Amino acid sequence: MTTQAGERQAKPAALDWARWGFVVIPMLTSVVHATPLSWVLAAVTVLAATPFLRVFPAPAWLMPVATIAVVALSGALGVVQPSSWASVAMFATTFYAVRTLSKPVTIGALVTAATVIVVWTTYREVNWIDALPLAGLLVVIMLLGINRNTRAAKLEQTELALARAQTAAEEHARAAALAERTRIARELHDVLAHSLAGLALNLQGARLMLVRDGANPDVVAQIVRAQKLATEGLAEARKAVAALREDAVPVERAVSDLLAGYRLDTGARADLNVDGEARELDAAVGTMLVRAVQEALSNTRKHAPNAAVAVTLTYTPSRVELTVADRQGRRPTAALSAGYGLRGMGERVALLDGRLDSGPVEDGWRVHLTVPCA
Repeated sequence: MTTQAGERQAKPAALDWARWGFVVIPMLTSVVHATPLSWVLAAVTVLAATPFLRVFPAPAWLMPVATIAVVALSGALGVVQPSSWASVAMFATTFYAVRTLSKPVTIGALVTAATVIVVWTTYREVNWIDALPLAGLLVVIMLLGINRNTRAAKLEQTELALARAQTAAEEHARAAALAERTRIARELHDVLAHSLAGLALNLQGARLMLVRDGANPDVVAQIVRAQKLATEGLAEARKAVAALREDAVPVERAVSDLLAGYRLDTGARADLNVDGEARELDAAVGTMLVRAVQEALSNTRKHAPNAAVAVTLTYTPSRVELTVADRQGRRPTAALSAGYGLRGMGERVALLDGRLDSGPVEDGWRVHLTVPCA
């Protein structure tokens, strides 16, 4: 039972029954005093109208063929039996074709109906004046169909225009919201974050002077707490900027922020140099570069506190290079190379088909990586 139900379509709608009834009822009234030929034409017409009920799966071509066949057969029955209601089926089916089917099917139905009228007038030797009402009815059906299709096209165009206007309004509102968020993020970064960074640097300088002058330890502790609050506020400001900005932060700005944090924490010098024309990088490449700088600065804090740091970003047409070098004033041991942070950094670089070199130099430690990019 389930399989049979799945193979059938939905039950016929009211309009399907009405369309089918406008064919079947005139056929039934036509066979009351019908000739054998009329019986055959009526039976074939009813059979041709079966697809109107849509009770079984059918190819797309069946409905157009059935429609034109019903127009032709019912018209032929009207010619053979002029006293019948067969013309009702012909005109009703033609009207259905004009209203709902494609333009080629509509033209075929109209031409078939017009041909039937000409054949009926000629075969029955009817006066052309008497045939004008039928021709006029066919013209009215054609005009109704054209009017309906025109209104449907205008309605579709109106709905499309409304949908486009709504989409444009939504995009405009979204663009305005993004622009406002970007403006707020820029203000936070350029004003608040820089102010907090300057405050933290001034507090650090004040702490160093107080320590140098042998000030009260309680005063120094208050300055330290104030510096910590400024540093934490700077970190929160950066988080707020990242949350507000949906676009990717440029690598140069992200690295510059990391170096600013390093200067605040250690008081040491930290510089960024950019060689070549900076450009937007793939998200994976940009993230890897920022993580590499983070790891290098973390290692410097751990193994060479207060060492000056120089970061260089070099852009070429086919690759980007990053160099992080700290200046310890002496050649360090190579023990750092066994750290897990450097191993993880090397693995991330290898995933991007890049190369990582890390090791001691004459006056400190140097990390150099190269990543191909389009």
